[in-house]
Amino acid sequence: MKKLEIGNFHVKDVVFGNETSYKDGLLIINKEEAMDYILEDEHITSLDLKIAKPGEDIRIVPVKEAVEPRIRPDGRALFPGVIGDLAPTGEGIVHALKGISVLGVGKHYGSFGDGVVDMGGKGQKYTLFGQLINVVLIADTDEEEERFEQQKKNHAIRWAAHKLAEYIGRAVKDLEPEDKDIYEFEGVTKRDEKTNNLPSVVLVMQPQSQMEMMGYNDLIYGWDMNHYVPSFINPNEILDGALISGSFMPSSSKWSTYEMQNFETIKELYSRHGKEINFLGVILSNLNVSLEQKERSAIFVANIAKSLGADGAIVTEEGYGNPDVDYIRCIVALEDVGVKTVGISNECTGRDGKSQPLVVLNEKANALVSTGNVSDLIELPACEIVYGELAALGRDGLSGGWEGDEKLGPSVREDGSIILENNAMFCGDGISGWSVKTVKEF
Repeated sequence: MKKLEIGNFHVKDVVFGNETSYKDGLLIINKEEAMDYILEDEHITSLDLKIAKPGEDIRIVPVKEAVEPRIRPDGRALFPGVIGDLAPTGEGIVHALKGISVLGVGKHYGSFGDGVVDMGGKGQKYTLFGQLINVVLIADTDEEEERFEQQKKNHAIRWAAHKLAEYIGRAVKDLEPEDKDIYEFEGVTKRDEKTNNLPSVVLVMQPQSQMEMMGYNDLIYGWDMNHYVPSFINPNEILDGALISGSFMPSSSKWSTYEMQNFETIKELYSRHGKEINFLGVILSNLNVSLEQKERSAIFVANIAKSLGADGAIVTEEGYGNPDVDYIRCIVALEDVGVKTVGISNECTGRDGKSQPLVVLNEKANALVSTGNVSDLIELPACEIVYGELAALGRDGLSGGWEGDEKLGPSVREDGSIILENNAMFCGDGISGWSVKTVKEF
């Protein structure tokens, strides 16, 4: 049995001070020390740290990554194979600071996968991160070769966010957690009779892995998932830092690393394990470009699920468009081997809501959960403070933003107000399972 113990520290406020420490809900960060640590990376050419709290009139853009601050008391890296040596994940103890995130933000240049977070006003509701206290890492880099590219790897800023999350986590390394979440994963053949008699369910996750050039895709233990084939893994590994976000998918539909650390669908399945269902674990799949690759992965997934004895499956994709083909093909393949399957994804139905919601549909995909339309138009008033650079939304090809439109004008208006598609709201679709959206029938 693998047992993962996440010790929680519930942060109520964050301030800068003389030492990085935590006590009674107050997190103090030594800003100078934290910045010196990040600036050890010579590719970071300018840096600032800010704190953004829910309800403040702050707009943050271009947001590239979000990470929950954590630390492993035994000294293992928070993200093995990424910011430290390779080591197993999914068991042992990790300490987590809850209610806050580290946001990696560009100072001047955005890209297709970057997004917007509003901390207050009408825009706050569009993303989970408007509800959290955010330590905002605003940086520029010397990655000149991609500065004016729409698609960026954003390596230096993303890695800086991972490092800062671990640095902040040191504040609670030797403290006693306020409460604990314990995830015990038994081998699928070692479970008691009661559990084995419950309907068995597997979760199929399809992280972003379409780019054949390395550096854009999600990573598993530091390994680019374009090289990955579907495999059965312990869900604890996902919750424990084995998987990190990439820099490719349109912003509203991406899974940030924060979401992978807190993958709500996994948590929900665990909460019902042994009571309503027998949670078999995760089949970690991939998203491909060629039809042959898509078909191969669907075969892998269906065969693994059938071999595990799954009665049901949940399939969830990161992104939309081309990945819809992998998503629907996987659902159909599972149904074909007798595994009843539910899908979770967003839709791209156009600004008028009248287009086909997914690129491909099939009558066997008859139980789909929608997390909303990426093309919904959103208009938001100006915010008093901007962290990053507002112009990036219109100038730099962020998904959901534009420089000019015949009818709508520019995304960024002279008065600081903005108009954008939901596409640009950072991780706003909540495909990992946290979405607060509801469906209304008209």
